[in-house]
Amino acid sequence: MDDAQTSRDEDVSPGFSSVHQKRSEPESSCVSMRSDESMGHKIHFPSGDTQTDLSHEVLNRFRSNLMKKFECLYEGTAQQGNPTLLNEIYTELYITESESGEISNEHEVRQIETQSRRAATEDTPIQCNDIFRPLPGQDKPIRTVLTKGVAGIGKTVSVQKFILDWAEGKENQDVQLIFPLPFREINLMKDKTLSLSDLLHVFFPETKEMEISSDKYKVLFIFDGLDECRLPLCFKRNERLRDQNKKKSVDVLLMNLIAGNLLPSALIWITSRPAAADLVPSECVHRVTEVRGFNEPQKEEYFRKRISDQSLANTTISHLKSSRSLDIMCHIPVFCWISAAVLEKMLSEAESGEIPKTLTQMYTHFLILQTNIIHEKDYEKNVTDEDLILKLGKVAFQQLVKGNVIFYEEDLRECGIDVTEASVYSGLCTQIFREEFGWNQGKVFCFVHLSVQEHLAALYVHLSCTNNNRNVFDQSFWSKVKDWLQHNSSGHVSLSELHRRAVNEALQSKNGHLDLFLQFLLGLSVESHQILLQGLIKQRRSRSDSNKETVEYIKKKIRTIDSPEKSINLFHCLNELGDLSLVEEIQHYLKSGRIKEAKLSSSQWSAVAFVLLTSEKKLDEFDINTFVGGYNKAEKRKVFLKLLPVIKESRSVQ
Repeated sequence: MDDAQTSRDEDVSPGFSSVHQKRSEPESSCVSMRSDESMGHKIHFPSGDTQTDLSHEVLNRFRSNLMKKFECLYEGTAQQGNPTLLNEIYTELYITESESGEISNEHEVRQIETQSRRAATEDTPIQCNDIFRPLPGQDKPIRTVLTKGVAGIGKTVSVQKFILDWAEGKENQDVQLIFPLPFREINLMKDKTLSLSDLLHVFFPETKEMEISSDKYKVLFIFDGLDECRLPLCFKRNERLRDQNKKKSVDVLLMNLIAGNLLPSALIWITSRPAAADLVPSECVHRVTEVRGFNEPQKEEYFRKRISDQSLANTTISHLKSSRSLDIMCHIPVFCWISAAVLEKMLSEAESGEIPKTLTQMYTHFLILQTNIIHEKDYEKNVTDEDLILKLGKVAFQQLVKGNVIFYEEDLRECGIDVTEASVYSGLCTQIFREEFGWNQGKVFCFVHLSVQEHLAALYVHLSCTNNNRNVFDQSFWSKVKDWLQHNSSGHVSLSELHRRAVNEALQSKNGHLDLFLQFLLGLSVESHQILLQGLIKQRRSRSDSNKETVEYIKKKIRTIDSPEKSINLFHCLNELGDLSLVEEIQHYLKSGRIKEAKLSSSQWSAVAFVLLTSEKKLDEFDINTFVGGYNKAEKRKVFLKLLPVIKESRSVQ
C-alpha cells in the first residue's frame, strides 16, 4: 500500500476537508466481518433495467467482498499483523483542489515544508467523497480525477475510506460498481495480452456473471499508485481501442480507459506521488486534488490518541515542536507513527541516551527498536542483525537509485536476495519491510515508507565504506577491481571522499530523490550515532576529521551553487553534522535588525533563506528593502535570487 495502510499513509483554517488516519494500538484486533444484511443497503439499478435475482445477488456479493477487503487497516505491519477497523480510527486529512497536475522537482520533504507554510486562503477545500462532484460555480461534469500527494500522506487510505463508505451504502450510491486496481498489482500483469473483461475477471471473479458496460452500470475505476507503475504508458503513441472484448496488452487497456475510448462514461480516479503526476496527459484529467496530511491540531490529536499516558503525550508533542525538522515531518502520518513508537519508549523509560533531535537520530532509534522486537520473536539465529540490515540496505539503495519504492522478485534477485530470504526478512521486519499478496496472488515487496528505505540505504552505503573500504557509488568494472585491491591491502576509502561523492550525486539529481538519503548518510557519520549503532552492527569508527572536511566541502558548495532549493537541503545536512555556525550567525543579524547594513556573502544569504523558511513565523509579506539598503539594483537582484524560495512562500511581495 502506498500510504498509511502500511506506512504511507498541514496549517489550514477550519472548514477544510481532510482525510486523517488515527493509528491504533498494536494489540488491537479486527472484529469479525459483518454479513451482507448488516450493510443496510441494496443495489439500485437504472430505471427500466429488468435485472434477475442472480444479478442482484452477484452485485451484492461484489459489494460485500469489497467491504471485507477494505474495512480493516494495517498500521505499518504486514497482512498477518493486527488489523483494526478503518471506521474506528479514521479521521480527516486535508484534501484540496489544485490548479494542475504538474510534476514537482523537489524532494517530497521539501514539498511538505512548502505545504506547511502555504496560506489556507490559497487552497480550495474538497471532501474526499465529493471528488467527482463539481464545486459551486463549476458546471462541467468530472470524469477523471488525479489525486496527488507525497509518500505516506494518506492517498491510499483516502481511497480505502471512499470504497468502504460506498460498500456500506453511505456515499456515492449513484455508482453501481467500483473496481480498485492498484498499479503494484497491475504491474504483475504487464506481460499479459487480454481484454478488459479478462482483466476484470482476474481481479474480480464475480464479473464473469455480469455484462460490464457503461450503459448498463455506472462504473468507477480506481488506479492507485501511478508512481509505482511499470507499464510503458505512452499516450501519444497509444492505439485507439473501443471494444472491451478485444485482447490487447494491459498498458493499452489502461490508457484507453483513462483517455475515455473504452467505457467513455466510466469514472476514473488515479492517485500518484507528485513526481509522476505528468504520466497522464492533462487533457485526460478533469480535476486535480492534493492530499495534504496533518495540520497542527491533527498532529497533537494523533499523539494524544496514540499515547495513552496524556502527560507522556504532551511531553512528546513538546519535544517534536522543539525541532523544526521533526515538526515539519509530522505532517506525514507515518512519521508520526515512527516518532510515537520511539519517543513513547524512550521518554517513558527515562533512558540515559540522548532523545532524538534530528531525523537520522529518530530513524536510527526506530531501527534499533524494531531489531529488539525481532529478538523477541522465535526465529532461527542464523539470520544475524548485521546480515539482515545489510541485505535490506542493499535492496533499499539499489532501488532508491532506480527510483523504485516497490520491488518484485526479479528486483530482489538482482540484489542477491532470493524470495525465501525476502519472505523471512518480511516476517521478521513486519514494520520495516513488507511482503504483500494482491488479488492476483503475486508477491510485492516494499518498505513501510520511502524515508525508511532512504535511511536503510544510507546505512548500507555508510557501512560499505567504513567496514569494507568500498564506495558503492563507483560501480564500474575497474572501480570494483580497485575496491577489491583496497579491501585486500592497506588501502583506505576515505569517508570524506564518499561524502563528497554523495553530495555531488544529490546536487545533480533533477528531482532531489537523494536529498533525504544524503542527510541520513551524513548524520550516520556523527560519533554519537556510531556509538548508538555499536550494539547493533560491528563497525570501524571513522576519523573525526572526516566530518570537518565534509562540513567545509558543503559550505563551499553553498557558496558556489546557483540553486537556492539545493542549498537549503545542504543546510539541513549541516544540521545533521552538528554545524550551526552559519545559521547562528544569521540569526544574530536578524534579531539585531542590522542585516540591512551587513555585507553578507553568497553563503550567508543562503543561510538567511534557510532560517526564514524553517522558522515558525508565517511569511506574510516580503520586502526586499528590509534586507538590502540603498539603490544598488545588481545587489538587490543577487539577494532576490538567493531568497527566491522565501519569496515564493510569502503572501505578498514588495
